[in-house]
Amino acid sequence: MQPEYDKGMTKRRITLTIDADLLDEARSAVSDGDASSVSAWVNQAMADKSEHRRLLKAMDEAIADYESEYGPITEEQIEETLRSTSRRTIRIRAGKRLPSLSDEPAA
Repeated sequence: MQPEYDKGMTKRRITLTIDADLLDEARSAVSDGDASSVSAWVNQAMADKSEHRRLLKAMDEAIADYESEYGPITEEQIEETLRSTSRRTIRIRAGKRLPSLSDEPAA
């Protein structure tokens, strides 16, 4: 679980250069009440990115462990997994259930 912005955490003041459109988006988030400050918005974005990076590393380790035990994952295995997953996927758009991908005619 990622940490939420917390005034009790140790903070450090830094200077950043960021894209103007990202700064505009952060300010808009503050105006909309989605963040208490631009600093809080940036802090949460960094926490999200950090968690994403941690999960990717864990996935890399899991794949490496699997492949060390069973050998490299093949393109055929990946394709079969994608086919199998799409058959079990329930698609919903605008509150209406759509046919599964396996129900649709092949392109």
